[in-house]
Amino acid sequence: MSAPAFELPAAHEAHEPPEARGLERDGVRLMVASRSDRSIRHARFRDLPSLLAAGDLLVVNTSATVPAALPAALADGTPVHVHVATPAPHLPDGNWWVVELRSAGGAEPLRRVRAPDRVTLPAGAVAELVAPYAAGSRLWLARVRGERSLADVLAGHGRPIRYGYVPGIWPLQAYQTVFAREPGSAEMPSAGRPFTATLVTRLVAAGVLFAPLTLHAGLSSPERHETPLPERYAVPASTARLVNAVRAWGGRVVAVGTTVVRALETVAAPDGTIAAGAGWTALVVTAQRGLRAVDGLLTGWHEPRASHLALLEAAAGDELLARCYREALRHGYLWHEFGDSHLILP
Repeated sequence: MSAPAFELPAAHEAHEPPEARGLERDGVRLMVASRSDRSIRHARFRDLPSLLAAGDLLVVNTSATVPAALPAALADGTPVHVHVATPAPHLPDGNWWVVELRSAGGAEPLRRVRAPDRVTLPAGAVAELVAPYAAGSRLWLARVRGERSLADVLAGHGRPIRYGYVPGIWPLQAYQTVFAREPGSAEMPSAGRPFTATLVTRLVAAGVLFAPLTLHAGLSSPERHETPLPERYAVPASTARLVNAVRAWGGRVVAVGTTVVRALETVAAPDGTIAAGAGWTALVVTAQRGLRAVDGLLTGWHEPRASHLALLEAAAGDELLARCYREALRHGYLWHEFGDSHLILP
């Protein structure tokens, strides 16, 4: 199997939140694909109560987006941006971070830095680049020193990470979902963005269940499309019990986003049984591995060659997924975190 082959025209990029386009959050378009009968339907996100059934379960990510982009400067005074991905896995103190350096404004990755370059951050903090992270050339393991913690520096001086397809600056709240509770995601878990409190109420009234978990999303690197790096997750015991119960009575477990898939599949046994768990996951879901616990997926539209497309193949199959992407291009669906949505059902 292979991911859909396509080029993404600029006209299909969402350059601002739907609210700036005159839509409510739940007014974005929604393509509904069914694996059982190979059908494709066009709807709006607010139509979800009529597309799911009583007893279905939506598993949502409660990670909140942090303002992870900082203005900074190299030792020679060159202005840059630092994107803070995540605390470094498994290191004993809180001074070690995984970061990416980008050109001023964040337009593209910066390639000319070397260890032990030092980068000046706001509030007197300094990041020393120690080594390339995960044997790559884009992310760095950095030691951050200063009178304030990096979390405090981000809170006082950071902005949400944005890429070239979003020219305007939007407040942090534009990058939060209605489920956001625990700060930690460098980039928004955007599949949950179209939900509103009103829509959640309508779904609950229709008998659709919700269960939370947390996975703090790292950096997507739209230019490089690397395999996802380790991310922090926590699947509560109550969520594990509910997933197992829904599967037992024949309901459908629908993951809201690829982050939820990664977390659930990390703690899934070969028979699909879920156990509570927390820590760091390096799992990469592919079509060859398949899905064990997840029946359906609610997601956005992913760029050509993005590693997430392999996960989508596991949910939809390659032929149906390719048809969905051709239909999305033909009907003018919008990509990226402020774009339209895609529901894949079994």
